[in-house]
Amino acid sequence: MKASRLLNLLLLLQTRQRITTSELAERLEVSRRTVLRDVESLSAAGVPVYAERGRNGGIVLLPGARLNASHLEPGELEALSVTGLDSSQLDRLGLSAAHQMARHKIAARQASAPGTSPDFPQLADLIAVDNTPWMVSNLTPGVNIAELALDLRSRRQLQIEYRRSAESRSTIRVVDPYGLATKSDRWYLVADDHGAGRLFALDRIEAYECLGEPAKTRAGQTLSTVWTELKKRIEASSQVIITVRLRENRLDLALRILGARIDDVATGESGWCLVRLRYPDLESVRQLLQFADHIEVLTPDKARERVQQLAADLAERHSSPRR
Repeated sequence: MKASRLLNLLLLLQTRQRITTSELAERLEVSRRTVLRDVESLSAAGVPVYAERGRNGGIVLLPGARLNASHLEPGELEALSVTGLDSSQLDRLGLSAAHQMARHKIAARQASAPGTSPDFPQLADLIAVDNTPWMVSNLTPGVNIAELALDLRSRRQLQIEYRRSAESRSTIRVVDPYGLATKSDRWYLVADDHGAGRLFALDRIEAYECLGEPAKTRAGQTLSTVWTELKKRIEASSQVIITVRLRENRLDLALRILGARIDDVATGESGWCLVRLRYPDLESVRQLLQFADHIEVLTPDKARERVQQLAADLAERHSSPRR
């Protein structure tokens, strides 16, 4: 632990050259006394780092002193290889610490590159990535994602206890896994089930067991190809087209909530817009009830009738004070 902390301290100093003791203590999650002890250890080992006293003092790395931070550890390379995962997803895979150390090494390398300046921002300072959807609470996976990812390295069959969305009890099935995928902060096991690609939501896998048999996946298929195939299949299943009239001041909210369901937006009468939505079935119009009087379903007639039924049921339930 101490060796890792000393390396982290050096990488921070190489990026900044001078940092206050309090900031280093906060960044390293240790006390100021521990920081000063670490500096003494580095100085005794010949590293040109020292503590400056006084109001403007701090921990200083002598100019020109450079640590070779071009080499990344295997765990750090793995953390960088799963590009696009946010901090919470990396944490679930047990890669947060390795990813943080890799970022420190890259920052130190960038700071020493010719032509760079502390005042010139890096691209990572200008772009924030968050894969979670708006106003949706995270679903808790039923299994440990990091442990499952490690078990999948064995390329063996899995026996899973899986509960389908419409069922109250789980069933046991044996699947041939390709790997894991995450979309909108929901994790899935991508596997063949009786020779056909399937997605199994991790929040509905209650337990799993690695079997002795090697996974019998389809020849020529990989996690990437099967994931792409399944995404296309799911998107192609959205065959019901619903046209609605929506207040313009609710369009931004609709874009966040409905997302990929929105197929087209057109200008309507004053203060309104026309939105075309794509759903897998007619019953999905339930989602539109949250827009209350800011929306009107126009077509098809069956969708309009279903909204009328749902609204009438709601009105009846709220027709009198609850006792």
